[in-house]
Amino acid sequence: MDSINQQQPEDNLKNLRGAEATKKMKELAENAATCFFCSSIKTGVPFSTRPMTVLKVDDDGNFWFLSSDDSFKNEELSHDPFVHLLFQGSAYSDFLNIYGIAEISKDKEKIRELWNPMLKTWFTEGEDDSRITVIKVDPSEGYYWDHKNGKAVAFIKQAAGAVLGKTYDDTIEGKLDIE
Repeated sequence: MDSINQQQPEDNLKNLRGAEATKKMKELAENAATCFFCSSIKTGVPFSTRPMTVLKVDDDGNFWFLSSDDSFKNEELSHDPFVHLLFQGSAYSDFLNIYGIAEISKDKEKIRELWNPMLKTWFTEGEDDSRITVIKVDPSEGYYWDHKNGKAVAFIKQAAGAVLGKTYDDTIEGKLDIE
């Protein structure tokens, strides 16, 4: 039996480097808005996972979060800074898998930059809440799965493939070489 990749009429692998990789990371993370933030990667069995909102992906590809200084997450990061971020933008596309190193700070300027009023649910004293910390994740490697031509074209190809019994897959995937 042939694998699905051997049945593909088109190339579905495209590794990205440098600025192109950073642009793809930013696009997919912003489409998803939230991720599963996994910590205790090296020291924990099992590792810890929790949903988190990415407040910013900067032009260098760093992921920015706010967290409480008394959270389990911050405690875990103080012992093991390696993290794994998992994103899913929709049921069929916009998947992103990132490994990186987390750094915690109390940078007031960055807190103000990232702040939005909805965060008052967790930080009841507002942006001046003394418990707020900034988590910066500097990615070291990643992988993505997406559509080449957008969701509408992907749906049409999928439907045609189902009717004809052929593999017409519009997905694209590849490594993200982050420099």
